[in-house]
Amino acid sequence: MEKTQVIVGLGSCGIAAGANKVYNKIKALKKVDNLDFELKQTSCIGMCYREPLVEIIDESGSYLYGEIDEKKVVDLIDQHIVNQNPIKDYVVKTDLFKTKDDVFFEGQVKIALRDCGYINPEIIEEYEERKGYEVIKKIASEKITPESIIKTVYDSGIRGRGGGGFPTGLKWQFARNNPSDEKFIICNADEGDPGAFMDRSLLEGDPHAILEGMIIGAYAIGGTDGVIYCRAEYPLAIKRLNIALGQAREKGYLGENIMGIKGFNFDIFVKEGAGAFVCGEETALIASVEGERGMPRKRPPFPAESGLWNKPTNINNVETFANIPWIIYNGAEAYAKYGTEKSKGTKVFALTGKIKHGGLVEVPMGITIHDVIFKLGGGIQNDKQFKAVQLGGPSGGCIPAYMADTMVDYDSVNATGAIMGSGGMVVMDETICMVDMSRFFLDFTQKESCGKCTFCRIGTKRMLEILTRITEGEGKEGDIEKLELLSYQIKDSSLCGLGQTAPNPVLTTIKYYRNEYEAHIRDKKCPAKSCKKLLTYEVIEENCTGCTVCAKNCPVDAIDGERKELHFIRQDACIKCGVCYDKCKFDAIKLS
Repeated sequence: MEKTQVIVGLGSCGIAAGANKVYNKIKALKKVDNLDFELKQTSCIGMCYREPLVEIIDESGSYLYGEIDEKKVVDLIDQHIVNQNPIKDYVVKTDLFKTKDDVFFEGQVKIALRDCGYINPEIIEEYEERKGYEVIKKIASEKITPESIIKTVYDSGIRGRGGGGFPTGLKWQFARNNPSDEKFIICNADEGDPGAFMDRSLLEGDPHAILEGMIIGAYAIGGTDGVIYCRAEYPLAIKRLNIALGQAREKGYLGENIMGIKGFNFDIFVKEGAGAFVCGEETALIASVEGERGMPRKRPPFPAESGLWNKPTNINNVETFANIPWIIYNGAEAYAKYGTEKSKGTKVFALTGKIKHGGLVEVPMGITIHDVIFKLGGGIQNDKQFKAVQLGGPSGGCIPAYMADTMVDYDSVNATGAIMGSGGMVVMDETICMVDMSRFFLDFTQKESCGKCTFCRIGTKRMLEILTRITEGEGKEGDIEKLELLSYQIKDSSLCGLGQTAPNPVLTTIKYYRNEYEAHIRDKKCPAKSCKKLLTYEVIEENCTGCTVCAKNCPVDAIDGERKELHFIRQDACIKCGVCYDKCKFDAIKLS
């Protein structure tokens, strides 16, 4: 047995939860007590809801500990390392016994995320130990042809994981068919969906997988130069990418005559984006890389024919490239055995919102929304009622609870009015107002519009104004119809995917929750009791004890009443802040 290992998860989620402090504490304890173990770091394994995570691997097995802070880690080192007595209460995953968190991993199939949480992303040798870069070596030694690579990718059935779902093999073939002395491979890492962090975790946890996928793609299409377009708000991802690039060059995986393949010259650089959502659209991304304002261009010509610097260009997102080495190494059939007829393989999802197990999961296509939320995700926080899930990011759609048996694949999700998107799942409970939710997402896309198309620039602004009026109790008859009309006009008249999909949250909430719109407009009520200007706070006479707590805490002195006497809320003065409701200990304030 090798030396005992103590591994700390140092992805962005872990660091935000205090993992750096835990790591430094372990380092100090190791030095002060002269303890004999190897301290290592890794990245996120997806269990974000249990961060910080510390794994101890010794001769008895592997123990993953969750929610470890500086105080707990002292007990952990003392009990597990010094006294060889694992603390079962802290364990969230082990092969030695069952834990209540096992359900999070059940049903997952990790292909894109295969190395995340298992390797130190800053050490190339650890990636190589897990068959990393073996495909590049195999191409060189067995003289595998580019056509064979493209056929394997095509036969695997993988479709673009950035949201569009276009067959990757077909996309590569188009780029290869256009001869040029220069061809570009671009990795789209401009992840801008609220609540999404799939790309970030992959870049932080397994950067070499993305590099290897790009190198394979370059060999297949005849690529000469590569670009990773990453949002500057991901500093850790950019740092690890640059470390990985330097290591790959030193090992000969990048540069001239890669692995002895004569004439295969390819290198990659990182372009930091400004975080504009529209740059997730490939032609806007190309414009940004070229130093222009990120605005979409009319197609055709498509990037495969004329892209970056008017040269043939292939663009895939982070998750797509991460899958490629596994597919080529294991074969098309191994990948295609997962998923459905038209949606092969696995998909990574970021679970966020009102869900117990917030984090990152990778599941076979075809799993139901219900199983993702209630099995892997652990269900709804505080055991409230599941209401809807927003799938596909701010340009996606809301799928209601009664459609939770919908399979997660491109066709089934599209049939609901939502889109697969890059993989964000925002889970909502009964307290969420669907009108306000659609206003929130439209506010995001309206601000992110580049302004090039009139209907996207102005139409989304008009829609936002209507939605804001409705949530503030100023909705009018005909507003719903105006929203629908504007939605279809924007979808039909916008140049790129941002405008074409921006109305989706509005259209799906009107389709499935029209009654909530009508309640806001006609009754001036918010059924979810979420929209502040539509709320009324009143005292329940039989419950009021006259304790004066509500009156003392009211910021605008809108509550009258003497001590031990019934209190009253003056509606003309009430600002609907909810302080009285929160402070009352006798359930004497009702919300309607």
